[in-house]
Amino acid sequence: MSKKTPLFKWHAGHGGNIVSFGDYQMPLWYEAGVKKEHLSAITSAGLFDTSHMAAVIVKGTGSFELLQRCFTRDLNACIGKEKSPIVSGRCVYGAFLNENGGVIDDAIIYQITPDEYIAVVNAGMGNVVAGHLDAHKEDASITITDLTDKLGKIDIQGPMSPKILSKILNNPETVFDNIAYFSFKGHFDSTSLQSQQVKLLDGTPVLLSRSGYTGEIGFEIFVLPESTLKVWEMLMDAGEAFGITPCGLASRDSLRSGAVLPLSHQDIGEWPYLNHPWEFALPQRDQENSFSKNFLGMDALLKIESPVFTLPFVGNDPRKVSTEHAVVMDDKGNKIGTILTCTTDMAIGKHNGRIYSIASPDKPEGFTPRGLSCGFLKTTIALNSGQSVVLKEGKRTIPVTIVSDIRPDRTARKKLNDFI
Repeated sequence: MSKKTPLFKWHAGHGGNIVSFGDYQMPLWYEAGVKKEHLSAITSAGLFDTSHMAAVIVKGTGSFELLQRCFTRDLNACIGKEKSPIVSGRCVYGAFLNENGGVIDDAIIYQITPDEYIAVVNAGMGNVVAGHLDAHKEDASITITDLTDKLGKIDIQGPMSPKILSKILNNPETVFDNIAYFSFKGHFDSTSLQSQQVKLLDGTPVLLSRSGYTGEIGFEIFVLPESTLKVWEMLMDAGEAFGITPCGLASRDSLRSGAVLPLSHQDIGEWPYLNHPWEFALPQRDQENSFSKNFLGMDALLKIESPVFTLPFVGNDPRKVSTEHAVVMDDKGNKIGTILTCTTDMAIGKHNGRIYSIASPDKPEGFTPRGLSCGFLKTTIALNSGQSVVLKEGKRTIPVTIVSDIRPDRTARKKLNDFI
């Protein structure tokens, strides 16, 4: 039976095209259309219902050590260019692997205190990740709580998002002070000491994270389910003057692809978690190719004999292919791989061989992008950035180029003061 988020009735009543996704009934797009939704997160603000995501609380003495064993990121060396340890108020991206080095799920780990963490995972994966952690804990005092369907989550993304949020926050100056990319403040649980850090004008406590899944500046808002609709409507009202647009799954997919962000169980999965654009999520390696910490799945990663490679690509126009039926061909017509993701980033285009975004400060005069296909492919051979391959689906062939990055001039890491 399909589940519904606390915002389902709002979506259905406001033109949402509802589809099944991860056991949930979710909006694929609204009447405004995918293109407008996609562009809103780059030029103004897009609002996303992400309450289908799951969360797991890991609490108690030994929680840090448990996550160090089970999570790919080295929590002792993961913050900033200095690679300092995680601290309360910071969050990091990584993955949980099985013993074969394949991905159980990717996640963002939030440190509430040195003995309490929240792992935000994908839809339907809360119970799986909670069970995985429970099976590997060595200290019986550690409690693991699956919060599936016990949280509301809303993402607001785009250059207007700080201004919109400031309209509904009780203390915006304090909240926005020193909130770096991949940091957070507050808590959705009113019994937590951290809940006093971030409250809305009506006193609702929220956990506010400066992160997202679009590559653009924005925030993730965690709140109790009963407050989700209220918060969503507050954001819509506050954002009306700033061009806020409700966004569905389709634009979320195209935005994250252009930002070179993976979809778990599609771009990362049962194959070894190596040779992809997200190797920053693995511990650093030394000269002998050993990792800086021991973690579950490490031994398998160090013994791979036949590697596969996950590579970003970009096309010359908006044309796409099906990930189910298309294959990757080299210049001699040999099949060398499959397509994991293929979508269209509608905010980008090429001019004189260079990719520009509608947000690029140096874009050509009169630049109006048609969009470019982009995504990820998996091959059995290593390919270099700039190398051309062909995506073939039946009689259709689409030339694409392997790249190291896709949508330029993304704003996620920029200084918050530039947008307030």
